[in-house]
Amino acid sequence: MSEQFIELRSDTFTKPTPAMLEAMVSAEVGDDVVGEDPTVNRLEAMVAEMCNKPAAVFNCSGTQSNQMAIWAHCERGDEVLIEETGHIANYESGAPALISGVSLRTLRGTRGLLSVDVLEGMVRRNDDHYAPTRLLCLENSANMGGGTTYPMEEFARVCEWARQQDLKIHLDGARVFNACIARGSELRDLAGLVDSVSICFSKGLGCPMGSILVGDKSTIARARRARKVLGGGLRQAGIVAAAAIYAIENHVDRLREDHKNAQKLAAGLSEIPEITITKADIETNLVFFHTDSRKISAVDLESRLASRGVRLYAVSGPNRLRACTHLGVDGKQIDQAVQTVKSCCMEASLQ
Repeated sequence: MSEQFIELRSDTFTKPTPAMLEAMVSAEVGDDVVGEDPTVNRLEAMVAEMCNKPAAVFNCSGTQSNQMAIWAHCERGDEVLIEETGHIANYESGAPALISGVSLRTLRGTRGLLSVDVLEGMVRRNDDHYAPTRLLCLENSANMGGGTTYPMEEFARVCEWARQQDLKIHLDGARVFNACIARGSELRDLAGLVDSVSICFSKGLGCPMGSILVGDKSTIARARRARKVLGGGLRQAGIVAAAAIYAIENHVDRLREDHKNAQKLAAGLSEIPEITITKADIETNLVFFHTDSRKISAVDLESRLASRGVRLYAVSGPNRLRACTHLGVDGKQIDQAVQTVKSCCMEASLQ
């Protein structure tokens, strides 16, 4: 029997459910590189319709999807505006510069979100000394911001500002369904304000792999070429596209359970003296909290928890940690995790 533990490191650790595996096994397949995989075609048409966009392209990962978008929107030497904690700026191996030859101008927003006040004056003037500002990248929900989400009115304001500056807009929507559930908004309303949206299937939706990029026909044509250049052309990809279709039809509404469990976890952690957390900041399935570094560091707590069967991440600083709820963790396990954190902190305080 394999070791049992409570997995709170990320929703990327989710595994296909039996029903999802059945959908994968029974998928009708073809060669997607030449556009002949019927299940991939169905998925692309389905998500394009959900976003009220003309086209979509299935691809391997969120990083690949984001980089395809940058390739599609920019020319070499262009500049991209992005919040300083954005995934594209920090966790994609420098790919914008390496692949598309663009520079990133990182801006300090509020908990991962940008506002017009922050963006105002950040577009370079037309001068040979400067890289042309071409693209605005937004993230919703914002991972390192704490799973934060844009209010619809604020998102619209930011996008309207970008339009006035003649910028393209890409939405890194790796967890956009979480954002929609949290805000009660519709995916097509968010997508209608931007030029492209990247959506990940292998996080809260529980698929083994895959993302999709949605946009207009010319953008997706360029992105499809980028996918080929990046080695992302898939053949009988219907096997994994079937998982994504199943997830869209069955796993979106259940994200509410993950959000409820995140609130439950935050409430439990708030009762531990060595932990600092703002419960009101928990909007989706990501729970960030801090330790009292005089008593226990984030790395020490991470290690102690792992030895007791609870896994989460120490992130960005000496006393900050992240836990992520998902379909692989239930309410009982959340209670167990809280008790384990409490005992680890108490043990460290007595040493």
